[in-house]
Amino acid sequence: MRNRFGIALLLCASVCALSCNRSSDKRIVFIPKGRAHVFWQSVHAGAIAAMRENAGYTVIWNGPASETDYEGQIKIMDAAINQHVDAICLAPIDKKILVTLVEHAAAAGIPVIIFDSPVDTQTFTAQVATDNAEGGRVAAKRMGEILNGSGKIAEVAVQPGSASTMAREQGFEERLAADFPGIKLVDKQYGMADFAQSLKVAENMLTAAPDLTGMFASNESSTVGAVRALKDRKGVKLVGFDSSPQLLEALKSGTVDSLIAQDPFQMGYKSMKAAVEKLKGGSPEKIQNIPPTLVTHENMDMPDIQAKINPNLDKYLK
Repeated sequence: MRNRFGIALLLCASVCALSCNRSSDKRIVFIPKGRAHVFWQSVHAGAIAAMRENAGYTVIWNGPASETDYEGQIKIMDAAINQHVDAICLAPIDKKILVTLVEHAAAAGIPVIIFDSPVDTQTFTAQVATDNAEGGRVAAKRMGEILNGSGKIAEVAVQPGSASTMAREQGFEERLAADFPGIKLVDKQYGMADFAQSLKVAENMLTAAPDLTGMFASNESSTVGAVRALKDRKGVKLVGFDSSPQLLEALKSGTVDSLIAQDPFQMGYKSMKAAVEKLKGGSPEKIQNIPPTLVTHENMDMPDIQAKINPNLDKYLK
């Protein structure tokens, strides 16, 4: 009952948001996987930055509270289609489950921009995402270097069906096996995009294999969980994915060896620009990949790194 009530409220919030913007503006709805993580807030800020450069276009931001709530995301997407908004920018929680709605939107003449994570259909207008497989390969190379090519590691994965993080994990595992055969991946468990669950599985793996020398975590929540599990443990090198104030503090303190950073601000910016270009009659580039960046204690204060890991969110969201 609570879950159905929550979804109903989410749908009402979506419909309200869609109907309360200025009627003369083109309405571009952004539907992220969730709202809690700093990553999504940075995407939102980038979208607002692009909106401010394009008069007559309004960003409507509405996502489920949890990155596992695909039912909530479906309700929001369905509401946007029924309201016949001008364009939709979607980060699919699951690459298969959202296919029907993406195709439904396209059939209704609503351009769909996919961001962050792919979907198993080609009916979208453009896709803006990190080169996730390359991010995984960069993480594997870093792990191989800091462990001098030997040791036992574990992986805090995100969730089955999430195409972006699955690509990172596959890239990491394949590069590790190919280039560093002396490093053995002895365990992999899913944190389900949840801080507490990521902490739990990280602790379970550390308990089961007390001789671990490394750990890889493939998104913000999984990396936060791993950081908390490793807080009082020495000798385990952690390579994580994404950035947040908490993770950057862990990088400074040495709990995290390095982070593979995305550029969520640019992701939101480019997604909004692609939607506007399409609505103006143009043809945005179909696949727009954003390269990942290795962030270490040594380079984290460089201006170009700071622009990616510490965008001025208040400038756009307050």
